[in-house]
Amino acid sequence: MEPGMTNTSDFSIDRADLADLIRRRRLPDAVYVTRPTMPDLRQYTGVLEGIWDRKWLTNQGPLHETLEAKLSAYLGVEHLSLFCNGTIAILVALEALRINSGEVITTPFSFPATTHSLYWNRVRPVFCDIDPVTLNLDPTKIERLISPETRAILAVHVYGRPCNVEAIERIANVHGLQVIYDAAHAFGVRYKGRSILNYGDMSILSFHATKLFTTVEGGALVCASDVRRQRVNSLKNFGIADEETVIGPGINGKMNELQAAFGLMQLESVDLEISNRRVLSHLYRELLAAIPGVTFLSDIPDTESTYAYLAVLIDEAHFGMSRDDLFALLRKCNIVARKYFYPLISSAPCYSALPSAASSNLPVAERVAKQVLCLPIYGTLDAQTVRAVCETISEAQVVCSAGKAQAALMGVRTT
Repeated sequence: MEPGMTNTSDFSIDRADLADLIRRRRLPDAVYVTRPTMPDLRQYTGVLEGIWDRKWLTNQGPLHETLEAKLSAYLGVEHLSLFCNGTIAILVALEALRINSGEVITTPFSFPATTHSLYWNRVRPVFCDIDPVTLNLDPTKIERLISPETRAILAVHVYGRPCNVEAIERIANVHGLQVIYDAAHAFGVRYKGRSILNYGDMSILSFHATKLFTTVEGGALVCASDVRRQRVNSLKNFGIADEETVIGPGINGKMNELQAAFGLMQLESVDLEISNRRVLSHLYRELLAAIPGVTFLSDIPDTESTYAYLAVLIDEAHFGMSRDDLFALLRKCNIVARKYFYPLISSAPCYSALPSAASSNLPVAERVAKQVLCLPIYGTLDAQTVRAVCETISEAQVVCSAGKAQAALMGVRTT
């Protein structure tokens, strides 16, 4: 059972009405929150044959260099460096900016790797509450957390929704702080006509298998200057500048040729992937819009989304059951939704003792974490399955609301 998952008996799954719903609505095969769109196997094999012939498997091979150049052009950035994964990219970003002590203000509402990267760089995270609309760091709550030990702000574009980059930049400039964006969800996102990756001192992408664009495992780091990119490239290559020069303690963060080959093929179809997700996102909104207790995140102005995630908030008072109960019911129906991000990073034992981790300091993040549910969305998901997911959610709301109304009525009659 996943952390936070409610035991199905807690909401009377054995009730005849819910048992009947599950029996009728259960899908024959599991539908996951995301699935990678695989490239053509024969074409990929053909690319691999070239790697076999060259016998050049890693260390800035020709496919690595080609992918780096093509991604830079596609994303609209100048100084991009490929990595073996996004977590190592964050570690190197911190090291490249010489942030290896003190404090960094960050969000509790993200994947744990965001905060773990600070810990590994001997930096103390300071958790800041999130904005109730964007679900990103709330700029109005950042300045009160700044101390003489504060070195940077590490913000996350949650679900690919841009942070308030202008407000964060103003705060950083006033206090002399670096700004790093975890843009793991924000591949291809544009804000006010330019790539969201061009904001801040550095931005990090993840190309994990669950992402919109994937290299199986992988990531990238986008810098504001070529000088910084050169330092990043040395740090991800054990700190080696050339055959006889080591500039400092580095790490192995390089992407190999097999990953790059997969990425090049993914890049050919990524526009179609985004287009298909756009259609499915609109369909979800159309089918779930009228259901009480289901709220979609509002669009952020001046943003070109790539529809990486489909997140909704479940209000138990209006929906008739809690998010956890709906999550469990959907699992019974073979619909594998996810609670991104529950529990909060700040609640993990390694961070919960920090003063900033107290629930009373993070009321919005605490509420959202208990309500958010990410529904299946990926390029090869068919509209019929989306309709089935929405019909299951709709019927669950009707059944549970009717059950609560009946229980209330019975209570009135017995008093």
